Amino acid sequence: MKPSLTNVIGCCVCITGSLWCTVGQAYVLVDEPDRTLSLDVSSTLGVFHSQKNYQQWGNRAPGHSSWQEGYIKYGLSGSLTSDDLGSVFGTVNRTASATWGDGDAAGFTNGTERTDKWEEAFAGWRSTDLFPALGKDGVEVSAGRQAILLGDGFLVAGDGISAGRGVADNRYNRGGGYYITPRRAFDQTFWLKLGGQQGLHGSLGWFKSDNPIQAKVEMAFSTLEYTADMGTIGLTYLHGLGVDRKLASGIQADRDGMDVYSLRATGNAGVPGLFLSSEIAVQNTRRGNAKAGYVEAAWTFADLPGKQTLGYRFSQYGVEWDSLLYGFSRGYGTWFQGEVAANYAGPFGANTTIQQVYWRAQPYETLAVNVLAYDFCNQRTRDAIDSSGRELDLILDWSVTPTITLSPMLGLYDPRKDADHGGAQLGDDKLNVYSAVLISTRF
Repeated sequence: MKPSLTNVIGCCVCITGSLWCTVGQAYVLVDEPDRTLSLDVSSTLGVFHSQKNYQQWGNRAPGHSSWQEGYIKYGLSGSLTSDDLGSVFGTVNRTASATWGDGDAAGFTNGTERTDKWEEAFAGWRSTDLFPALGKDGVEVSAGRQAILLGDGFLVAGDGISAGRGVADNRYNRGGGYYITPRRAFDQTFWLKLGGQQGLHGSLGWFKSDNPIQAKVEMAFSTLEYTADMGTIGLTYLHGLGVDRKLASGIQADRDGMDVYSLRATGNAGVPGLFLSSEIAVQNTRRGNAKAGYVEAAWTFADLPGKQTLGYRFSQYGVEWDSLLYGFSRGYGTWFQGEVAANYAGPFGANTTIQQVYWRAQPYETLAVNVLAYDFCNQRTRDAIDSSGRELDLILDWSVTPTITLSPMLGLYDPRKDADHGGAQLGDDKLNVYSAVLISTRF
């Protein structure tokens, strides 16, 4: 029994933005007050093993999977600045990616993917100090191939799913690298930001995906935020402008004409050491309304060594919720909750209630420790995979040298049911031990 493609699209768990996924160093070619030019190169290689496989596409058998993923991203970025004309900036790069071995445990890839494609290609303009009333860079406009992040990524955080040849007879192949997500840029974008980063500010724009597993969705968006010392309150609006109906599956077709409204808030409420965050969102489609949201609180212990933080999050996604384009923004578990669950077993950001407890610490300047525990409970299981279960993850980020970062991870996933009884795990419902090691290098 396969999940709807809408539920599947949120499951790519590259922790894009974590130490290992964005490590890169620019080789400066030009560095002058009014102009810059850099050669940008970054890479990631991951080795993965899952003791269990998962039935998402009908292409996996009981047993284990071992595979490898890698990418290298290379290109140029630069800017030109004038006191009278503001600043012009731009980026252009390509990404070569591959998957080897068995392919991932859920069958999104089969290990034969090899691709080298253009990734980012965009240009823009910033106002610098031309409009003092709007603050520094109070006006910014950009267009082209680029990733777009709205809020903290609960709704939109780039176009990150990288399926391969394992899905739908190669129909959704984007070059592999399913976990590490080497590609995040939308094919076409326009993005206008007004007001800088403080006080009242906002944005509006448009993006069109060329990702077949996202049905090449096209959407317009706007945001309005107010930022003060205590935190940020924000509104987001999205409107669906179209999808490729030949590629759309399940409720993805409802993205054409969809309206999405969200209210979010984040900050410390004036209390040092406290972190609060919440977002509530509603999707309005031809079928009716669907809702999702979360509340989160965390405390950093100033008197304890190692910058220790303990946090809790409650999140809920409605039965008909479309997980859209969420992704990583501020740490492991946002918004891919569970190394196994969010990648392979489900739930994939729909039809579920999730409780998460996490502990983070940085005992050394070069070492970060993350321990995350999850409880997943599906709201509806009729005509859907029951992906209820529990998971415990341990993840380290170790800067071995200034140019090498190593990230080992261990996941323990305990499903409520196996595939023969309405679940996703093939063979049995016993504990799955999942392991991975990722290495990133700076050039």
